[in-house]
Amino acid sequence: MRENGAMPARDVAEQPEQPWNRRRLRSTNERLLLDRLRTGGAASRAQLARETGLSKPTVSSALAALAGAGLVHEVGTHTPERGRVAVLYAPDPSAGHALGIDIGRGWLRVAVADLDGTVIARTDVRNRARTSGALADLVVATAHQVVAGSGVGADEVAHAVMGTPGVYDATQRRVRYAMHLPGWGRAGLFDRMREDLGIPLEVHNDANLAALGEYTYGVGAGSRLFAYIMIGTGLGMGVVNEGRLFTGAHGGAGEIGFLPWPGRQKPETLEDAVSGVAVVEAARHFGMTGQLTAKAVFDAARAGTPAAVDAVRLEGERIAHTVAAAAAVLDPDLVVLGGGVGHSVDLLLRPIRETLRTLTPLRPRIVPGRLGEDAVLLGAVATALGTARDVVFERRSAS
Repeated sequence: MRENGAMPARDVAEQPEQPWNRRRLRSTNERLLLDRLRTGGAASRAQLARETGLSKPTVSSALAALAGAGLVHEVGTHTPERGRVAVLYAPDPSAGHALGIDIGRGWLRVAVADLDGTVIARTDVRNRARTSGALADLVVATAHQVVAGSGVGADEVAHAVMGTPGVYDATQRRVRYAMHLPGWGRAGLFDRMREDLGIPLEVHNDANLAALGEYTYGVGAGSRLFAYIMIGTGLGMGVVNEGRLFTGAHGGAGEIGFLPWPGRQKPETLEDAVSGVAVVEAARHFGMTGQLTAKAVFDAARAGTPAAVDAVRLEGERIAHTVAAAAAVLDPDLVVLGGGVGHSVDLLLRPIRETLRTLTPLRPRIVPGRLGEDAVLLGAVATALGTARDVVFERRSAS
């Protein structure tokens, strides 16, 4: 009997289920199991049933479908204290691949990774391009070379992510503010690279990707909100909030190099005061001569050269102002220093911390990055993997 016009449960169960509903449910179950295997490691059918709440027949059916699509494979067995030997399943990392690209003023780095995030092929080449067109050609040629050398077919690379100085405008499909790469903001340049590359290409700011790299593979893991400050040819910052990039309304969040700085002769920007060029200029001001680079100044400071020691101290004080600004606006629990200058954090931490105490009561933890020159590249790989895994699942499930 029906009460209050309600339909008995058996009537609901007897309603014919639409085919598309069944397909969607199967797809949801398969994705649930695949995500669990990726995050939690290899597991048996019984373990997956316990952890997901799905029935054992449903788990068995979903695993069979995933295995048939080449998305999971058997990786061994487990013998419990009681019961039969259980087969263990894990995602098949070779089901698809992702491409990461890091474009710097001095170097171009490209890597191919499998769906587990393991880099299977990479190359680093000097960026000797003198025009934006030549650099675009170098990027495409190097990417093709790395993919070919990996033994992976180009059609198996599901997604690519490129890290570049400046802010990428997705509406106009061009980069703005890439001051150290002349012509890099030219209209049509990235459309041309996408066409020549033949792989879906996503573009991000390099400091943002470095922040994601440190969050995924480095010292940022587990941080609630951390800021990655990249100090090299230029100055930039990436902000990761609970695992997600914060980029602002137009992608310009973290462009701290544009902050004003009082110069001796004329107003400057913070980038003028804190970048690697500023270290060299400070060393010359204190009396160093000859062919200088930021690395040479830091090496001289380690050897005790007074002018170099003074230049490094001044750099640390200026970085402290950068950290103070970031702390006041963002309240991060962690600040990671990276980039070319960041490689010498061992010399900088003391003046940074001493100066910071005089500037602000805010005290974020300050540490050097763990990934070094690979931060942007690994951030690009990690970002590309997020999309590549979705694309591969959809492709293989559909077929």
